[in-house]
Amino acid sequence: QVQLVESGGGLVQPGGSLRLSCAASGRTFSGYTMGWFRQAPGKEREFVSGISWSGGTIYESDSVKGRFTISRDNAKNTLYLQMNSLKVEDTAVYFCAVNVGGSVWSAGSYAYWGQGTQVTVSS
Repeated sequence: QVQLVESGGGLVQPGGSLRLSCAASGRTFSGYTMGWFRQAPGKEREFVSGISWSGGTIYESDSVKGRFTISRDNAKNTLYLQMNSLKVEDTAVYFCAVNVGGSVWSAGSYAYWGQGTQVTVSS
């Protein structure tokens, strides 16, 4: 059974940092682009960042550019999101997923969604 499990979320003050992890099991996704999305209460799921299978191509939304860094370790079948300079507006549930075809920016192009991890930025 294919499963993605996110971890690393929590409560942090504005300006703080968190590192999210997404561990895959059941199969390897080393040949696939993977991505992070987030969803705040009452809002649609939005693209945060994506990374090609080799790590050579990075995709970032303008809202996180310069603050968040995506990476992956194919040997460990794990995806990461380093989040620095966090803002209140970054508060959301963060999801990882596998791009199975289509636009890297669109949630509809992804499958094997994890259950999400809550990130709350508040003073």
